[in-house]
Amino acid sequence: MTSRGTASRFLKSVLQNGVGRYVCQLKRVSIRFSKKAQSSLGVRQFIEEGVVDYAKSNPSTVVYVSPQACRVPKIVAEYLNGNVREEIVTGKTSPQISELLTKLTDQSGLDIIRIRKPFHTDSPSIQGQWHPFTNRPPSIGPIRPQKQRAE
Repeated sequence: MTSRGTASRFLKSVLQNGVGRYVCQLKRVSIRFSKKAQSSLGVRQFIEEGVVDYAKSNPSTVVYVSPQACRVPKIVAEYLNGNVREEIVTGKTSPQISELLTKLTDQSGLDIIRIRKPFHTDSPSIQGQWHPFTNRPPSIGPIRPQKQRAE
């Protein structure tokens, strides 16, 4: 299968992140769960054990915990660039939810797509590629094979 049909872009940092100081791109996390449903058992366990530790270790991220009458527990992550990502956590345990939140925290909010090249510059060189004869003066002339001296 060719990669022409898939979206691609050049490698770049989000909002020049890392040029000055690192800014976590995750703005808000909403944990929605049911107080009584069996599918929300792991979420309720995470809220009792790990949500305070997560909030302390990520002070730039706002954490909302909202018990609602819903069948499917989910985590809604909102990023600085406006993207929203919903992850369904039905039947997951507390460590799995903690791992998922860490993954969401480390992401930039951009869609995961194919990267064209691992490098890119906004101002490419107009000089061309270097080779051994780049700076050779033209007065010397072309290079020819050495003639064998007869001795």
